[in-house]
Amino acid sequence: MKKHALALGFLAASGLSSPLLADDTNPGIHVYKSPTCGCCEGWVDHLKANGFNVEVTDTNSLNRIKAEAGLTPALASCHTAFIGDYVIEGHVPARDIRRLIAESPQARGLSAPGMPVGSPGMEMGNRKDHYKIMLFNSAGQSRVFSEYN
Repeated sequence: MKKHALALGFLAASGLSSPLLADDTNPGIHVYKSPTCGCCEGWVDHLKANGFNVEVTDTNSLNRIKAEAGLTPALASCHTAFIGDYVIEGHVPARDIRRLIAESPQARGLSAPGMPVGSPGMEMGNRKDHYKIMLFNSAGQSRVFSEYN
């Protein structure tokens, strides 16, 4: 948690901030993404359609944000978000984020590693890749949180 506090302190000092939950039904989430990423916009739209208050920061410094958030290359995807004390990496479905909030496990966050086709924001017609949402801790250890076919 010290790394998270340090990362958040750095982000706050640089004019960026991590959102706090607005309330249980309409949580706030802060998304950091590339200014030219269409799939990231699709994921933001998915979050909004599922009742999240979304703040977006376009940046060309995503690698720095990912490193400060404690993400390993194996967990990385195209955008990084913060909700409360949790990191959400990649195309994680809104229902998994809500489950994370409800269960409140001792974890660093959730990741949809890579860019799985069929995940929110990565829709391509009827094609849907099998993918896993990973729950990870500050040491980079992970386990399957949910799975999609």
